[in-house]
Parts: sequence; structure tokens; C-alpha cells
Amino acid sequence: MASSYPDIALYDTFPKLLDYNAERWPDEIALREKDFGIWKQFTWSDYQTLVRNLALGLRKLGFDRGDAVGLIGDNRPEWVAGEIAVHAAGGMIFGIYQDSLNDEVAYLINYASARVILAEDEEQVDKVLEITEQCPCVEHIIYSDPRGMRKYDDPRLLSLEELLQQGAADHEANPEAYRELVAAGKGEDVAILCPTSGTTSKPKLAMLQAGPMLRHCEDYLQADPRQPGDNYVSVLPLPWIMEQVYAVCQALMVRLIVNFVEEPETQMEDLREIGPHFVLLAPRVWETLAADVQARMMDASRFKRWIYQLCIRRAIASFKQTGKPSKLAYWLIFKPLKDRLGFSRLCSAATGGAALGPDTFKFFLSMGVPLRQIYGQTELAGAYTIHAADDVDYDSVGVPFKGSDIRIDNPDENGVGEIIARNPGMFCGYYKNEEATRESVDADGWMSTGDAGYFKEENGHLVVIDRISDIAVTECGARFSPQFIENKLKFSPFIAEVVVLGHKRPFLTAMICIRFDIVAKWAEKRGIAFTNYINLSGQDEVYERIQREVEAVNATLPEAHRIKKFLLLYKQLDADDGELTRTRKVRRGVIREVYSDIIAGLYRDTEAIPIDTVITFQDGTTSRVQTSLRVVELANQRDKAVA
Repeated sequence: MASSYPDIALYDTFPKLLDYNAERWPDEIALREKDFGIWKQFTWSDYQTLVRNLALGLRKLGFDRGDAVGLIGDNRPEWVAGEIAVHAAGGMIFGIYQDSLNDEVAYLINYASARVILAEDEEQVDKVLEITEQCPCVEHIIYSDPRGMRKYDDPRLLSLEELLQQGAADHEANPEAYRELVAAGKGEDVAILCPTSGTTSKPKLAMLQAGPMLRHCEDYLQADPRQPGDNYVSVLPLPWIMEQVYAVCQALMVRLIVNFVEEPETQMEDLREIGPHFVLLAPRVWETLAADVQARMMDASRFKRWIYQLCIRRAIASFKQTGKPSKLAYWLIFKPLKDRLGFSRLCSAATGGAALGPDTFKFFLSMGVPLRQIYGQTELAGAYTIHAADDVDYDSVGVPFKGSDIRIDNPDENGVGEIIARNPGMFCGYYKNEEATRESVDADGWMSTGDAGYFKEENGHLVVIDRISDIAVTECGARFSPQFIENKLKFSPFIAEVVVLGHKRPFLTAMICIRFDIVAKWAEKRGIAFTNYINLSGQDEVYERIQREVEAVNATLPEAHRIKKFLLLYKQLDADDGELTRTRKVRRGVIREVYSDIIAGLYRDTEAIPIDTVITFQDGTTSRVQTSLRVVELANQRDKAVA
């Protein structure tokens, strides 16, 4: 398969690959974007023209080799075209999560010393304009959506359409200018300044070179092949490394059709319309899909619920025994369910960025969804392990790609230690931070991941337990992974987020966020009156429902790992509050600090914890919250599932 891909030694940059495709398959579809309910198509020729005019337009603005450009907005064709254009002009791009707050945007812009910002629309332009005094390096702000922009008169503002016209005029005057730019590019040039997740500190910018990234993608495609014309739906944020791997690198190498949804809120509907050949979805999305399926069954008749549960049991048993879904279960419920979700044409599905709970994993595999867990880091060009199609292990993240090396440092008596890795596509250092680079990468090119794991002796699969800093030990010396228990709890359709506590404590406790839409629907069916999230999460009936969910999970865990107390938080965990990263990982240090009084209350002999706090919304408005959080203490659990 790999031999059918372009020669990466020759076409070692993104613009060179784009030119390769445009010259040979000019009329094939490269990109689609849904706008006002209609799918707009871009051929490879259209794609190249857009990139060419944008690159030449940037040069007319005085853009130099080595300059950095910030990209902020939803996933759009202009986003990926802008990235390749900057690379063609000899620069570097860094993506900014479109829901980032002003301080986060300012930090990244100043870190990269960005002279040019490509912003999608008025909302993102406003963010940049509001931090003008903090970011004196910004000279040009280019916006792609002109709606609402007439009222602005800042001299730095320029529409994308005007920039493209300047680039087109330059091409007409000098037809060889763009080809000379592309030819001057080298695979060793830094193309992407990719922000790290920032789980424990402010994000760093990992310098990624196009050539090594593309070589790493070759190894990825050997492990998980694609075909020209395969459809991919881009739903995860483009600043994230894995979306870069799929929507840019693999798309250019294989000639994938990358589809951009109309709005984040319509992504699942748009996905169903496309019927993609492969998808990459975050664990949170897979958890939400599983929860929605289970929630829909609540509305079904008693007989349909019985059929559903029977099929689930048969499907899981069949997959355990044969590695294949149950034919009866597939034709009775799973085939129509896959069609409804838009998964009927799936050849491959992946999840990464965080651990996916084994229960959710089993659910989709039993449905016949070819789901695989991937594992990696931004610094190592994203994923470098994956499950083989015929070798899926619920508890692992698969085996390394060809060309990727992994070892376990300082293993204990069970073989558990820190995961250390290297591969051909890994970064060449952190931008403007040599000290952090030296701390992460040794002289032989091995990078410390900060994750704890081990290799299974029976199949060679890598098992990732948790962040080393997050592995906890109770007062009695029992080691546990909060993330593992949290993922088991989140398989419940009623639970959206969980934080398990217990490090150096006498027992484990949990702070739980309900999945509001599903719990609200459940409450309405039972005539339970409520007004908002705070009010609903405090209802006795809701507590009783969540208690049954916790007890069911407790019954599957060793005694030392069971939840003894829990409460329902008065709000969802939010990235805007610093409680989650922009990739939706829990920032445990922040949680411990922000909720210190509540955590202390969980370990006191009390039945309720009074809350008097102020919540600040994104628009700057505030709301005072005065309530009381009920603390539920669970009795000792028997080693059997709770009905």
C-alpha cells in the first residue's frame, strides 16, 4: 500500500504534495464545506489556487521566512489552505482553539511573536482587537467571514478576499513566483508550532517539520491504510495534533476528501449525510454517543428494551469469544443503529487524546464499529500506537507503528514504569524554550511522556494507566488510577464528568457532574420539577439514580478502589474556568485548588456542604450561587452488579 503514496523524499513539504495532487488529479474533489445547508466542493485545482493566492498575498504584506502566523476559528477550508500557504511562504503556523479566552489568545500570540493572524469571523477578530495593547507584535488581522465587519476601521484589518485578489494579481504579473516559493521549501523547515495540551502548565509550542511528519504518516498508513477518495469528516479542533495528521498530512498523501461541517452543533447530522469511511472522535464524543443510544432506549417499550439488552449481552459475548459481533444482534439492532449514526461505511474509527473507558470501547466494537485506540503526544507527531483490525484489546492502546520505539523506564515489580518513546516524526524542540526541550528529550532522542504504563506479556500491547503525577495511593497503601474509575463511571448515560479523589486519604470519593440533557429528559418523564442545572442536580431522585450507577461500578472494583462518598457538583467542569484543557482533559491541580473546600467536606463527617460562590460567564456577567451539596455515603458493596 505504501508504495502507492507519493515519494516523500521528493515531495517533502505540504505545498509540494498539494502541487503533486493538483497536477495529476485537478478535477478530483479534495475538500467539502457545508454552508447554508449546501455542500460546497473544492477540487485539488481549486485547493491549489486558494493556497497559491494566499501565499503570494502574504508575501505582498511583507511576510518573511521564519515568521509565525496564528490561525483561529472553526474548521474550514480556509484554515487548512492558510496553513499550507504559510508553509509555502516559508513561515510557521500555530492554531488557537476557537473557544480560547482572551488571555490564552494573547499568551500564544506573544509566545510566537506573530505578525499576522488569520481569524474566521467577527467573534475571533474581536478577541484579537481586545488584546491589542497586550500584543504589539500583530501587524495584520485577516478575516474570512465579512459579516459584521463593516463597522470596523482598524488599519490592520484585511479581508481574505482582498488578500486573495492581491495574490492573484501577483501571480498574473509573475507566474513563476509561487513555484519558486514552493521549490525553496525543505522538509526540514519547521511548518507547525503545535500547542501542547497544557494539562499541568501553560501550553508550549512544539516545532514540527513537514518532512519528518510525512514520513511518520507513512508508518501510520501502513498500520491503518486509507484509499484515495475516502471521506473524512473534520470535527475535532485543527490546533490539535491528531486533526493535523488526518485533515492535512494524510489527506495530502492519500488524496482523502476532507469534509467540514456547517457548525459544531450540526456535526453529527452532517456526519450522517457524508457517511465517512473513517472517523477520529474524542473519547468525550464516543461517550456521548453511547449515552444517547442508552437514553433513547429509555423511551422504548418494555419489549424493545428487553430485546436491546439481550442483543447487547449476546454481542459482547460473541466479540469476546470470536472477535466478531453477533450476527443476530447486528441485524436486529446494530445495523439500523449504525445507519442512524452515519457509520455504515466505516472502515476504520479511532479515538485518542485521552483514555476511553473499556465499557464504551466494548459497546462500539460489539456494534460492529471498527474502533481502535491510538496513543501519542503532540511532540511525537501525534499517535504512534494503534490496534490492528484483528487484534483489539480493550485495556490497551495497541502496538507501536513501524519506526516508532517505546520502552518502559524504571519499572516496578509489575513492569509498570514511565513510557519513553521516539519516532521519525517527532518534534525538533519547543519554540523558544531550549531548557524545556532538554528536560523532555535525552541525548539519544528519547522523550519522557510523563505517562505510566506497561507492556502485556501475552500480546505485546501497550497499556497506559494514567499520568504518573495522577496515579494515587490511599493511606493504606492501595495504588489506583483515578482516570480508570472515572471512565467506568462515565459509561453511564447520566454522568458527564467525574473527578475521583483519594490520594493519601483513607478512602475514595467522587465529585460528579450530571449529563444535563439526559438527566433532564429522565426527570421530565417522572414528573420531577426543576428549573436549571443547579436545581436538577440537587434533586433527591437524581441522587438516588446516580447512587445506583456508582454502586454498579463499585461492584466491579476491588474493595480498596470503591467509591465510599460522592456528591453532585452544582456546575459542569469548564475549560473556560481552567478546570479542563481545550482538549477536554481534567486539570487535577486546578480542581484540587478550586474545589478545596468541597474536597475537604467530602472527608469530614457531614451530610451536606454549604456553597456560596460567584460564577463568571464568558460574556463577563456573574451569578451568585448559594446552595448545599448533599454528600452520599455508600454502604460496603457486595461483589455483584447492582440491578
